[in-house]
Amino acid sequence: MPPEKDAPVQSQFHIHDVVIRGSRPQDAEAITEVLNLPGVRHGTLRQPFQSVERTRKYIESASPSDILVCAEWHGKIIGSAGLHRKSGRQHHVASFGIGVHDEFAGKGVGTVLLSTLIDTADKWHDIRRIELDVFVDNTPAIRLYEKFGFVHEGTLRQNAYRNGEYVDAHFMARLR
Repeated sequence: MPPEKDAPVQSQFHIHDVVIRGSRPQDAEAITEVLNLPGVRHGTLRQPFQSVERTRKYIESASPSDILVCAEWHGKIIGSAGLHRKSGRQHHVASFGIGVHDEFAGKGVGTVLLSTLIDTADKWHDIRRIELDVFVDNTPAIRLYEKFGFVHEGTLRQNAYRNGEYVDAHFMARLR
């Protein structure tokens, strides 16, 4: 049974109710809503006010080796993640990105999304290296990545311009 409209998420949410599935073009509006939330945007390189059309094109242009998934709770998309395989001599490498709805952050959604992507990368795509960069002040994300075996490989100084200032990012990777 879906939660009541005004019921607090904390009292209604159970991680076992979350379904992870492949992203579809018709999910573009809901995924864009998540990506444009202040907390999600703060932790990513996304520009403010991403359009639904841009999200739809991103989903539609995914290659067969890309893995795009979303987390759905009672019919509502509450997160999305993607793994993008490189080519040529880096065919064994993929980059990773994730976004979890502000109201559901810290509740295990990121863990389920990342676990799904890693399992798929390891068992179905033979990806040996997954790499990412994460802002140095995004402690919850860093802890999540470390839990899955990602290690710090360096710091990218003044990697991005966010909210009027330059911010550093850690470069992390996981080897299988």
